[in-house]
Amino acid sequence: MSLYPDIEPYAHGLLDVGDANHLYWEVCGNPLGKPAVVLHGGPGSGCTPYFRRYFDPAAYRIVLLDQRGCGRSTPLVSDPATDLSVNTMPHLIADLELLRRHLEIDQWLVFGGSFGSILALRYAQLHPDAVSELVLTMLATGSQADVDLLTRGLGRVFPEAWARFRDAVPEDERDGDLSAAYYRLLRSTDPAVRARAARDWCDWETAMASQPPRSIPRFEEPEFREGFARTVTHYFSQGHFLGEDGVVLREAPSLRGIPGTIVQGSLDFGNLLGTPWLLTRAWPDAELVMVDEVGHNSAAPDMTRALVAATDVYAARDVYAARDVYTTR
Repeated sequence: MSLYPDIEPYAHGLLDVGDANHLYWEVCGNPLGKPAVVLHGGPGSGCTPYFRRYFDPAAYRIVLLDQRGCGRSTPLVSDPATDLSVNTMPHLIADLELLRRHLEIDQWLVFGGSFGSILALRYAQLHPDAVSELVLTMLATGSQADVDLLTRGLGRVFPEAWARFRDAVPEDERDGDLSAAYYRLLRSTDPAVRARAARDWCDWETAMASQPPRSIPRFEEPEFREGFARTVTHYFSQGHFLGEDGVVLREAPSLRGIPGTIVQGSLDFGNLLGTPWLLTRAWPDAELVMVDEVGHNSAAPDMTRALVAATDVYAARDVYAARDVYTTR
């Protein structure tokens, strides 16, 4: 199954989630369909219309949102004055619950990619009654091992790009936490220092993002680049605000009873930690679908087919008379 056709939202808005933050949300598909929410990656990348196309619009009520500080939510993290102390994992999880109640949804399928998979897993662990199923891709768990792999371990795979990445921070910080070093640069009062740090961080993200390497158009936008880099380093340097290192994998057995599908590229570098296998071993209701010759790229054709197949399976678990209403309206 290929992606579903482009569709437009039938409702959207800004939800006041407190702390002077307003969360952009939109809903498309069938108003009477099976609720599903999409959690984007980054953190700080924002949702795009592409995500709507993973779901059958006749079967699903599809909710998209931009997490705090990015996309169409306000205020943007790209503004140096934005307070990041109120942008943490507990805040994002609380935002999801506020949005779910605002939309009067009892349970929803939670779809998460990359950082969105961390958020989806932790949300499901803390609010299991709100989650009907999980569909995850480009899997991560937010552990220190995840961060170490992305900021140091992959230097052995991309030594030239990593040397540039490392050498862009002050010499006395190159042997320490590189995400923390970049976060300090991205909070500089000098706009030129912030801009350079954002460029260097995003160049490293581009180098390791996927195989074969591909350009990331949004990284050519200075405002996006700075907001994205500042958000990522904020989370990376603070253990993703999970409280305890490794908590997502350690509490995976609590997901028992929630069906899940993990669609993972065989060339995704996150696999070097064994995370997809460790998670499915601890979570008996999960199915792992490996897609050959694909890296950290949910838009690859074989990945999209597998993700659409997963959402189709979960749509078929429920019978919606409203489908006929939607397709004949």
